Amino acid sequence: MTYRQKTKNILLTSLLFITSSLITFSAAAAQLAIVIDDFGYRKQDDNRILELPPQVSIAILPNSPFGKEMAEKAHRQGREILIHMPMAPISKQPLERDTLRPSMSAAEIDTLIKAAIARVPYATGMNNHMGSAMTSDLTAMQHVMASLSGSGFYFLDSVTIGGTKATQAAQGTPVRVLRRQVFLDNVQTEEETRKQLNRAVALARKQGSVIAIGHPHPSTVRALHKLIPQLPPDIQLVSPGYMLTHAGKPSAVKPQPEKLVVPVKPAEKEKPWLTPMTEQCEGKAEIGGEFYPRYINLLAEAVMRDQLNGNVAEVLSSIRMALPQADTTPPAAKESVSTDLKAAEHHADNRAADPQSQHDTDRRHHP
Repeated sequence: MTYRQKTKNILLTSLLFITSSLITFSAAAAQLAIVIDDFGYRKQDDNRILELPPQVSIAILPNSPFGKEMAEKAHRQGREILIHMPMAPISKQPLERDTLRPSMSAAEIDTLIKAAIARVPYATGMNNHMGSAMTSDLTAMQHVMASLSGSGFYFLDSVTIGGTKATQAAQGTPVRVLRRQVFLDNVQTEEETRKQLNRAVALARKQGSVIAIGHPHPSTVRALHKLIPQLPPDIQLVSPGYMLTHAGKPSAVKPQPEKLVVPVKPAEKEKPWLTPMTEQCEGKAEIGGEFYPRYINLLAEAVMRDQLNGNVAEVLSSIRMALPQADTTPPAAKESVSTDLKAAEHHADNRAADPQSQHDTDRRHHP
């Protein structure tokens, strides 16, 4: 082994240690927002949801018995709060008090919305509870958006019907509208929640961001406690409000670094290190797997050739490195969110709403 090879091996070992200990390369991750509806009725299950990371948002029914208490607690955690506004469905079901109906006047709708805002402290957004009849009526939803215009609220369309008019109704108002793409628990089992969370991850990777809605069912609570800590590293758990201020598909804009012209001795057949690195990194959101040692090898060459200048640093800072870490979890104890992620990614499509949204999916998820 030549002196150069020995030196390179020593440097490579050092770089592996340094990068594992100190260096973090940041890149925009795909965004996943989870909103748990129907808060305020099941105090025990609600409190279990509040044990999840504060990026998980909650939507509180304004006339629920524990709504205000849950809002106060969530606010102390720094958690985003929405008003889960009752809206009339097409199907006949028991309705919440003060449910918005398409037949109401603008003044009636405004009065009920302002009363709901007063009952749910610290809320910054609103979504619909049921509401297939209400959200598919353009005039009625224009009244809703007009009422919200002075509040600073955003509106999260739960998309309980394919013909929703929420986005159209907000045109010409300051109200920003988001849309739900995935329901986590239309079937109340842990397996279904795991399957739908995998689907949300696949859609987030394809679209850049996704919003999933669930409910405080015991099966959903158990599943989220197991699965959220195991979300893939390229998925960023955020609130819906965060999406509005940090929108954009990850890695949508790729840096265009200048290629370095490196003097090379005639005997050396190696290309300048930066060119192959940028070619290999093209289209990659992060560095991992078998690509990782090749990347470190190229970085070592850059240091040895004294080419780690400002341009190179800019290129490196645009790429996320997935550092290898030892997995200490016993195989039998694992219930990973990525178990069937490949299948979920294969079946993920580009539609904003899932197939269920083409029909009335209003459901009453609380007592």
